[in-house]
Amino acid sequence: MNKETRLKQIAGYINKMPSLPISVTKVIEICNNPNTSPADLNSVIRIDPVLMGNVMKLINSAYYGLTDQVTSLVRAIIMLGINTVKNLSLSTAILGTMGSKDQFQALNMDGFWRHSLCVGAAAKLIAKHIKVDQKNLESFFIAGLLHDIGKIPLNNMLPNEYLQAISISDMKHQSLVKSEIEAMEINHSESGHLIVHSWKLGDEIKDAVVYHHSPENYEGKNKEIVYAIAAANYFSNYFEIGFSGDRYPEKPPEFIFETLNVTIDWFDDIEDTVNEEINKAKIFLNLKK
Repeated sequence: MNKETRLKQIAGYINKMPSLPISVTKVIEICNNPNTSPADLNSVIRIDPVLMGNVMKLINSAYYGLTDQVTSLVRAIIMLGINTVKNLSLSTAILGTMGSKDQFQALNMDGFWRHSLCVGAAAKLIAKHIKVDQKNLESFFIAGLLHDIGKIPLNNMLPNEYLQAISISDMKHQSLVKSEIEAMEINHSESGHLIVHSWKLGDEIKDAVVYHHSPENYEGKNKEIVYAIAAANYFSNYFEIGFSGDRYPEKPPEFIFETLNVTIDWFDDIEDTVNEEINKAKIFLNLKK
């Protein structure tokens, strides 16, 4: 089977995936309008009981630790912020679609999502470190959470070849992204790009998905988030928080770390904080419980 055939196979799988709920698509559309107000979001969210319930559960969860319960949806949206509501809507919808155990053939689901949560949490801490605007912090988290989303269709549609890619990585002590090319001629950044395009997830997530293993080749406007995801991904693999199949990750070029003003020692210092953030993020993403 050649690369073109595999890409068609993966594209066919993605096209058959359930679409994002209409309400979530509308939330994303509204949030991408710079003139959006909490009232605009309220008008969409209040007619989706599940989404409304998730927003209210989040604002009243231990993640925010408020002493008084919030009962007004508009107040919840104001307190959470438009970006957080957008990312909550998007991430819970995607995990609801792609988070079941039957989606994971070659990779362990719990290890995969812990790795993804780690990258999201670490990227968010990097964003704070480089003083990214508070309202944009959750964008770093969601990009980190979804950076490896392309692995799901690969190990679902091509489980034997994906196990072979992991084996090649272990035998040759090389990165999984290189081993994917050897085993399948395509890698998870390419299949991830197909998902991002299909679901219209936006340029920040697209760039993080496509370039987190090659940030040195990125020339777009989202360098901070691409660099942060690349560094956070290396951190998660280096310290073996979760497991994404990549035991021998390639270290990003040094200028990435210099640009972000972080080192491996800095990551070592924040490991406990990252684990705390992962536990908080589980509240963020498991609101149905």
